[in-house]
Amino acid sequence: MASAAPRGLLGRIMMRKSVAQIQQETASSELKRTLGPWNLVFLGIGCIIGAGIFVRTGNAAALHAGPAVLLSFVIAGIVCGFAGLCYAELASTLPVSGSAYTYSYTTIGEFAAWIMGALLLLEYGLAASVVSVGWSGYMVSLLSDIGIHVPDALTGPYGHPKELADGTVITTIFNLPAFLVCLALALLLVVGVSESAKFNNVIVAIKVTVLAAFILVGGFILIQNYDQFAHNWQPFIPEPTGEKGEFGWSGILRAASIVFFAYIGFEAVSTAGQEAKNPAKDMPVGIIGSLVVCTVIYILVSIVLTLIVPYTELNVPDPVAVAVDAFGPQWGWLAKTIKVGAIIGLTSVILVLMYGQTRIFYTMARDGLLPKVFSTVHPKFRTPWINTILVGIAVATAGGFFDINFLGDATSVGTLAAFGIVCLTVIWLRRTHPELPRGYRVPLYPVLPALGIISCFALIFTVEARVLVFFAWYVVGAIVLYFLYGMRNSELAKGHLVVADAETPYFPEDAPRDESGKPVIRP
Repeated sequence: MASAAPRGLLGRIMMRKSVAQIQQETASSELKRTLGPWNLVFLGIGCIIGAGIFVRTGNAAALHAGPAVLLSFVIAGIVCGFAGLCYAELASTLPVSGSAYTYSYTTIGEFAAWIMGALLLLEYGLAASVVSVGWSGYMVSLLSDIGIHVPDALTGPYGHPKELADGTVITTIFNLPAFLVCLALALLLVVGVSESAKFNNVIVAIKVTVLAAFILVGGFILIQNYDQFAHNWQPFIPEPTGEKGEFGWSGILRAASIVFFAYIGFEAVSTAGQEAKNPAKDMPVGIIGSLVVCTVIYILVSIVLTLIVPYTELNVPDPVAVAVDAFGPQWGWLAKTIKVGAIIGLTSVILVLMYGQTRIFYTMARDGLLPKVFSTVHPKFRTPWINTILVGIAVATAGGFFDINFLGDATSVGTLAAFGIVCLTVIWLRRTHPELPRGYRVPLYPVLPALGIISCFALIFTVEARVLVFFAWYVVGAIVLYFLYGMRNSELAKGHLVVADAETPYFPEDAPRDESGKPVIRP
């Protein structure tokens, strides 16, 4: 059954999908509430720890915050906390599964869902490119340790100057390892590689063990030789250069938008709301607990990084590798071990991010907002193979040709905008549908959601101008594409499955109407 076509442009772009259409297994989700608060905390830690701490920390310290990058981690963690609590309320209110795309389509409407889909392309697609560049840095470093040398010109973005160990400066033309790993993982996803719970647990254990070893050994070296390294923290907050975002407190805020990348993934906790034993108590514990634990880990890693190595030398895609090499030749075995662990962890992250991006495109294509080719399933492998190949090529190209700082900033901007919209959605839903049962409510409403919106967009405007210009044109392009294609081809607008059979619309105003305009509510 389909609802009557909306009247006017505003009504059209705010068409919403019913909850039943998105997920027809709402009732069964009540049988799967098995996750307690500690399960959610560990889930969050596993999703959060990844490319950000292994890749972007060095850039943030070297170019913007210096040793005070640890303060940037605190700021970014607080901003994520605001957004995380809003995610938790949505997860406990709407019995749907999926990303912020589904939340937007179910609450604000189709246009908001389209914009969210465009932002998620930055959060997942570009994030995979950033991780691939970091993966390349660690792989090149490890290969060098065992005597295999990758040509320097093939280890960086197009037209990027790179200083070699002998002082020679060359211009890189292409990041071959980053390109190849993305294509290889795309082919694996086409065949149908799924990560089991046990495999995920192993990867999480490797990532945490690698960082723990780095912190413990680095901390031991620092305690034994503190006087030798203390000068690397003088000053702790470098004097600002006069350029916005270069050191001083403006640099700390700028770095917060960079290391924000290190927290991407925490929203996975909120999407487990239907499986939490007690969402009202367990969700905030899981979100805030995992954010606090990861923030502490990140601060400890940044302390070791910036004390062992002068922050000016950390503008590299593999800062942890650079620092562990500085431990000394006697720790060479540990350096190789940490690099192997980082490569394994980053490989998993690329795979998960690309998987997530293909499934978002798949869902949007099923909704008619993208061409049907993105939802074409391979007859043998049962995966969206053309979609996956296209995503793989796009991610590989970005990782191969573009600068990690630009890619990372664009990812952070897209993610911050998405989180800001999530905070806005909570306020919008509280005002329009206060009667909905909520398993969890954001405390101090509307202060915390409002702070989430303000802080997310405040961090956006700390990035450099070229990224903001790119983001502005990207959003404009997305809007134009919606009106040219998405709006015309939407399955929802065609009246297809707007309300599932035997399911009353979640929102009363979405109910089908008779000729007199009265809602038709089935028993």
